[in-house]
Amino acid sequence: MSILTGIEMYLLQAPVTSFRMYSPTGNTMRVFGIALGVVVLLLIIVSFISKRFKIQALGGTQNTSTPRRFSRFSLHRQTGALGFDREQYKMLEFVMKNDGVSDPTRSLNSPNLLDRHFKRAYRTIERTAISEEELNSRLAILFSTRNILESNMGDSAPASTRQIPPKTAAVLEVGEKNFPVRVISTKGDTLVVENPLNNKGEPLRIPRGNKVNLSIFTGDGKGYSVESRVLNSKDTDNVPTLQLVHSGQMKRLSNRRFRRRQAVISTAFFLVRVETNRENKKKMVVDTRKFSGNILDISIGGCSIKAAAPINAGQRIKIEFTREDNSIVVALGEVLRINRTGASTIMHVKFLKIPRKSLNSINAMVYDYSD
Repeated sequence: MSILTGIEMYLLQAPVTSFRMYSPTGNTMRVFGIALGVVVLLLIIVSFISKRFKIQALGGTQNTSTPRRFSRFSLHRQTGALGFDREQYKMLEFVMKNDGVSDPTRSLNSPNLLDRHFKRAYRTIERTAISEEELNSRLAILFSTRNILESNMGDSAPASTRQIPPKTAAVLEVGEKNFPVRVISTKGDTLVVENPLNNKGEPLRIPRGNKVNLSIFTGDGKGYSVESRVLNSKDTDNVPTLQLVHSGQMKRLSNRRFRRRQAVISTAFFLVRVETNRENKKKMVVDTRKFSGNILDISIGGCSIKAAAPINAGQRIKIEFTREDNSIVVALGEVLRINRTGASTIMHVKFLKIPRKSLNSINAMVYDYSD
């Protein structure tokens, strides 16, 4: 029974003479009773809120045994600036809910957790898709979502040049020329790096106050750049050095957008040439000659192939290889550059066109989601 109901019952059961002492009618007393009940109810609410704020101020919690619920607002707040479209955001929400995630922030900051969530979503989609077309469509959205997260994870640059470890490999840009150097020291008031040598083997004489750009590369392959000025040059017993101005404006260099996997995969490839027909329309023609080689690493952006074939930079090729499940992956690529090692050539290939099914297969390999 509520407090308000109790007060009303008491007033209704009171003797009639009591009503006459304070009010000419019973209706007036009933209104008074209702008002009194409302006041009491408000006092209870105020007391409850006050106690709750006191608990929070002391760092306490209530209902700690109650599990946290998935928050769409929290997920959107964390990923709103990543450029997801509507389908990708819906897929991310599905991935989180499918694995029972209650703390999106923790998952978004952990590549291992993300891979676990996405791998389970991959399995769910494989199991529930009613057609191959639906399967490839949903997997394409799944992997495009994962790739956006991959390219944005760990995207924070060092806060200052003071955080650069000694002996870090760097490139010093002076004017239009680049020189490989190493960072010697970041302690004190200056950033000390090696002074590059000119063609005669002598230290460069860079005027004081001259602007330079320093790019550093960390052990995990990430690169950062910073603009600085020359304060002084100093010849030491070990190496000639430059003293640069410290800066707190480190910028992230562009890097590979997609995860890459090291592998040894037997592959076949064919030369592709562009021909113009009588209607002056260009079309690509695949040569019948077949070359073989091994893929050394691969991502959905491209791959490296080691082969003994007369290939030059700029050549277009059709690549084919068979996966463990006997599915065939096909891609059209262009050779960006080559490295010759004896009788073999390592081709660095950029993919130009990949069928959606092959794209999903490569993503599944790279993220290790498939068996």
